Amino acid sequence: MRKPVSTIYRALLMTVLFIAGILAQRVGLITYITDPYEYPVILDLLLRHLYLVAVSMSYATVIGLAAGILFTRKRFRRYAGICMYILGLGQTIPSLAILALSMSFLGIGTKPAIFALTIYSILPIARNTLAGIFAVPASMIDAGRGMGMTSLGILLEIEIPNSMKIILTGFRVALIINIGTAALSYLIGAGGLGDLIFTGISLMQTEKLLAGAIPITLMALLADLLCELLGLILVSKGLRLSRGEKAV
Repeated sequence: MRKPVSTIYRALLMTVLFIAGILAQRVGLITYITDPYEYPVILDLLLRHLYLVAVSMSYATVIGLAAGILFTRKRFRRYAGICMYILGLGQTIPSLAILALSMSFLGIGTKPAIFALTIYSILPIARNTLAGIFAVPASMIDAGRGMGMTSLGILLEIEIPNSMKIILTGFRVALIINIGTAALSYLIGAGGLGDLIFTGISLMQTEKLLAGAIPITLMALLADLLCELLGLILVSKGLRLSRGEKAV
């Protein structure tokens, strides 16, 4: 049964790619991205976009994990709701407003863009870290204590491994949001693929618009795939099977 479905899927994929290639040629996208004067600019904007995403996600991951872990500890649990509310304000405020606010005290360029993207990406990671650790059965933690494990040992060997799937889900959501929102960084002088998108809209140049939009779409799809693969590495096979996944 799998083979016919796989064959149909590949045929549909090849058909979509073929049609997309024809449309790209018709609107002048192929000519634009292969222009020796244009593709270095496109590559530079792509690298700038990746830089913004990588740096802001690094900060957001560290802060989100730290906040999620901190507020699952006994002495800080009472403040978990307030903390999540404060972090949630970052996503309640529209992304353009965050960029404008960060620009008002950090100026224009890369710094305010990274700051705004970090603020916008913290909540999913922190919230899922908090929820994942709280979802670990108390019996497992009690068993760890009974074996003489320290609080740090329980965190690193029981709580985090058993909540990793939920944490990765938050990371995936934050990463995909970050990739899309980073396009707005162009508005405050940080560059990125948003440069091509907004310039293409302003000048009504479809090829320039697509040269910015398509790589962002592919980046989001690739990020989703990489997060799936990361889950296969970080989440133990036993936990994956316990959630109904089939053995490979």
